[in-house]
Amino acid sequence: MTMADEIYDRLTTAFAPQVLEIQDDSEKHRGHGGWREGGETHFNITIRAPQLAALPRLARHRAVHAALGDLTQRIHALALDIG
Repeated sequence: MTMADEIYDRLTTAFAPQVLEIQDDSEKHRGHGGWREGGETHFNITIRAPQLAALPRLARHRAVHAALGDLTQRIHALALDIG
């Protein structure tokens, strides 16, 4: 299972989002800090879920990070667009 698949599964289980887009941008960062051969280090995530929309901005980010759990230790960069 790819990292994107794991992210998708965890966020879907936690939030049942109406929109969930996960983009692996690792290749754009080849040679930069945190990049690893094989990618799966830099992600952009767009998520729309009613329970997240009701939270303040910082709480939304904390909720997504909590749902991802130990995956965050394997991700170098995570850009979140949450609503």
